[in-house]
Amino acid sequence: MADLSDVSNLLVAQVAAYLYPNGTANPISPIAGCAVKVFAGWPQPEATREDFTNNIGYVSVYPLPTETVLRSTVREWEVQSIAAPTVTVAVSDVTVTLGGTVLASQNVAAVVGGKPYVYGVQATDTLSAIATALATMISADQPATSSGTGFTVPGAHLIEARVGTAGTIIRELRRQRKGFQITAWGNCFDVRDRLGMAIDQALGPLVRATLPDGSQAIFHYQSSRQDDTQQKQLIYRRDVIYGIDYSTTQIDNAFGVVAPQAFVVGGGDTLGPPTS
Repeated sequence: MADLSDVSNLLVAQVAAYLYPNGTANPISPIAGCAVKVFAGWPQPEATREDFTNNIGYVSVYPLPTETVLRSTVREWEVQSIAAPTVTVAVSDVTVTLGGTVLASQNVAAVVGGKPYVYGVQATDTLSAIATALATMISADQPATSSGTGFTVPGAHLIEARVGTAGTIIRELRRQRKGFQITAWGNCFDVRDRLGMAIDQALGPLVRATLPDGSQAIFHYQSSRQDDTQQKQLIYRRDVIYGIDYSTTQIDNAFGVVAPQAFVVGGGDTLGPPTS
């Protein structure tokens, strides 16, 4: 799930990427003309004095106490990602043939005459073992045999076969707009100004960006201010304030449905037997 630390890290990454377009092997930023430390948090006075003596600039990212709860429009579970199946199934008349590669976290299902039979694939299985397992389950209701990587149900009127895999699902718990202060620090106004412009160039074009959980952060520029009150200590700064909309999310694991069933309550017909 995304939280304010993920948003802080996103801001740090965007500014650092702009300051060091060719990587950080050379500590001198071609944009700022000096070495720059970009980090989440607030500078420590002792480290600041030493770094500024060595002409190292700072860009810090700090979450502000200001926060607005936004209206959440989607609270239902949605599919975030799902693995591609590695086992394949092919139906020919009354025979199902398995293929592909056996990996765990898959379900192989055969629907025979409307009744589903589902087998959870184990890491130690083979295709033949899966075919035998399904044939054994089906044979409890009607004749079925397995041979090699396939199985046959001689009396079946209709056979369907499916493979389901594991994936992740996500839902939004709440959505908020949080204030973030991105500050350029330098030992002179020249360094401060170059870093302040770098912040604008790095973040200004952004409308939205993707957080680690796949949700979107939306950027709203709010204000900027310059602070030279510490110039006697050779500390110059510019604060750039952004409001960032982001969701607090919940993520869970789930399997794809391979054997959907429907039941008519109080009626005479039932589609598929009830399962526990």
